[in-house]
Amino acid sequence: MSVTRKQKDSARARRKQRIRKKVLGTAERPRVAVFRSLKHISVQVVDDRAGKALFSVSDLTPAVRAKIKAGAKKFDKSALVGEYLAEQARAQGIQRVVFDRGGYRYHGRVKAVAEAARKAGLEF
Repeated sequence: MSVTRKQKDSARARRKQRIRKKVLGTAERPRVAVFRSLKHISVQVVDDRAGKALFSVSDLTPAVRAKIKAGAKKFDKSALVGEYLAEQARAQGIQRVVFDRGGYRYHGRVKAVAEAARKAGLEF
């Protein structure tokens, strides 16, 4: 019995809703929301009370893209995104955040982003 794309997407949407009920970003401690596609990964830093994204980082961001070596694995790109995320957050005076994994398992590329951001000085 195989699982269709529609079933996978709806299951992720349910997980995402369950997580979002509990995780709230504020100006003092914004939410770091991860989106993972088959090729790329992007992260937004969101203030939910104001209802706006403060900034976003992706593996397509020029500063991150410049650091990516040819033939780099998606996992390595994700770690670079996490490091750059922490740099940008510190530049804007953000030290502490809450992590929203977006319905994805805390594993692989999502975990790489989180650990790299922690290592670069961001508090979860």
